[in-house]
Amino acid sequence: MSMKLMWEIRAFCTVVEKRSFIHAARMLGRSPSAVTRAIQFLEEAIGAELILRTQKQFTLTTAGETYYASAKHLLETQAEAEDQLAELSNSPQGWVRLSAPEILSLGFLPKVVAQFSRDYPNVSVDIHFSDKSIDPIQEKLDFAIRGAFPQSSELIGYPLWNYRRYMYASPDYIERMGAPDEPEELAGHDIIMHSAPRILRDWHFVSATRNVRYQVQPRFRFTSGIATFQAALEGAGIVRLASWLAEPAVAAGTLRRVCTAYRLTSSKELDPSIHAVYGTSRMAKGARLFLEYVRQRGLEIPDERVIAVASAAEIPME
Repeated sequence: MSMKLMWEIRAFCTVVEKRSFIHAARMLGRSPSAVTRAIQFLEEAIGAELILRTQKQFTLTTAGETYYASAKHLLETQAEAEDQLAELSNSPQGWVRLSAPEILSLGFLPKVVAQFSRDYPNVSVDIHFSDKSIDPIQEKLDFAIRGAFPQSSELIGYPLWNYRRYMYASPDYIERMGAPDEPEELAGHDIIMHSAPRILRDWHFVSATRNVRYQVQPRFRFTSGIATFQAALEGAGIVRLASWLAEPAVAAGTLRRVCTAYRLTSSKELDPSIHAVYGTSRMAKGARLFLEYVRQRGLEIPDERVIAVASAAEIPME
């Protein structure tokens, strides 16, 4: 079977699964017109109309429903064969390309890269550090690592580790300004806010006895997670930080927890997570292995407040 025909079959199955030519095109990294042409060529090749198209939606024909089941099985069989061949091959090679919040450049990901490179010397790693929400499909990345809360999208999510957020300040700031106990007391303090990838005005504080929705009035706003963390260390104000990042500084005596009875959650009282998103259900072996290294190191963080993810969805390799 030609590679061209396999591409046309993959385009057809993706359109059926995404229920959209545009979403399928994004997932496949092609233009909507290229996906449309692929399905047209496929219909000509098999001599049957597969999709009835209207301006706003489409439906599968009877032939399309029958052909989809066979086409899906064909793609799964090809994937299994590729996996078997991959197992017979030597260690993975090539590039792993990803994006990550810049705060992960402070020791965490460099340590992962160092260990991974020793174990897999034929794999190179390209990391785009940014606090923006990078689209891995648009930027042609294997995956993007993100923090906080997963957003609804067509991207596939993969949990790495959960954590909690608390409020912190330096000993110098606390000596000058005092340490608030309740969220309402933050009104008299200098608040440092991380404003990327978006600004959230309302913070949700949860304790054993109270839930408080507090509208933040920051004195400082930074799009950089590193700058936010560093400003707190320098005594500029009080900041909301991830426990996995801040607790080592607490142990070192450079930060202290304030509003100690409270953690900060989503409006639904959920704790945030570090997670990855990617655009295809199949991932190259080197990328999958690197992602597992990230997950394992995250779960090994020596902080009792880190909540381990019990299990992660399996990522097929290619």
